[in-house]
Amino acid sequence: MTPERPVGAGAFPNSVEPPRPHKPDGAGLYAALDLGTNSCRMLIARPNGRQFRVLDSFSKSVQLGLGLESSGRLSHGSMARTVQALRVCKRKLDQHGVRRMRLVATEACRRARNGADFMRKVERETGLVLEVIAPEEEARLAVVSCASLVAPGTEQLLVIDIGGGSTELVWIDLSQVPRAERARSIMRLHEGFERPNGDARPVARVVDWISVPLGVATLKDQFRDVTDDGARFALMSWFFEEQLAEFAPYSRDPSRDGFQIIGTSGTVTTVAASYLGLRRYDRNKVDGLCMTSDQIDQVIRAYLQVGPEGRRSDPCIGRDRHALIMSGAAILQALLRVWPTDRLSVADRGLREGLLFAQMTRDGVLRGQEG
Repeated sequence: MTPERPVGAGAFPNSVEPPRPHKPDGAGLYAALDLGTNSCRMLIARPNGRQFRVLDSFSKSVQLGLGLESSGRLSHGSMARTVQALRVCKRKLDQHGVRRMRLVATEACRRARNGADFMRKVERETGLVLEVIAPEEEARLAVVSCASLVAPGTEQLLVIDIGGGSTELVWIDLSQVPRAERARSIMRLHEGFERPNGDARPVARVVDWISVPLGVATLKDQFRDVTDDGARFALMSWFFEEQLAEFAPYSRDPSRDGFQIIGTSGTVTTVAASYLGLRRYDRNKVDGLCMTSDQIDQVIRAYLQVGPEGRRSDPCIGRDRHALIMSGAAILQALLRVWPTDRLSVADRGLREGLLFAQMTRDGVLRGQEG
């Protein structure tokens, strides 16, 4: 949206005064930082009606979990890269004067034996206090961020969040929720997957959820010794499917009518960008896009056909993603194989957006979120 020109802009002042030091006014601003296994990402936003408006953002591939699968520890190089990125985040927070924020770390810091030491190092060297959140909260916040993408006729919803170190799946039954209330009932899941006692509001019922400790980085590390590109992809896909056996809806064959899968991750958005042929990524074209399973398979087959060198030079994939796209595609293909569906909804959103929505909802600063 084009910014409005302030009244009197361009007019000559009556007198000339020395410039005053800029004092950031962080009142009303919120920040959310997601430190994952592969990336460090942050959003700074202001509430705007039912949504929020992003004022600043940061995203950097830091590969914090590089080598974690074999050593069980965060390496010195990975920690140094991450601290450098977090320093940039701290500068942005200070520049905007942000007062309300949640800064979280996920799977890599959950699993690493030196994760707690790293948290202390971050606080000491950047002044940022990060919290390691549990897999359930990570799953809940990913679901909350996707609420507005749920189709009106959806009765069974599967949200998949393919991360760097883990993959979260949440199956939600919306069949008992009036259509007009479904998005709001999903937003309320930030309070927890269980319905609070005495809560009579329409509720999205979580049938089951799972956090598989395999993401694009950790799954790739599992099969780093397999040299053949196609064989490695097939092994990764079947291995990931084996990890779903404990997920209650694993063998469910839902009706295609009223069943929706939403995918939120860099893998899903990259596949969508490749399908659209975007040489420069455009969130407005990707977020909310619906792809058929045949279209997704076509993109993945093209990835395999061009091989590692072709993927490395593909502008749709990008330099930060080319080494991890096939492990992510293997996860995505496994999920579509288990639950055959005609379409997948693409979400360019996730933990950061969920963190922002949860903070703003708790503070009552979003219109239409009450009740």
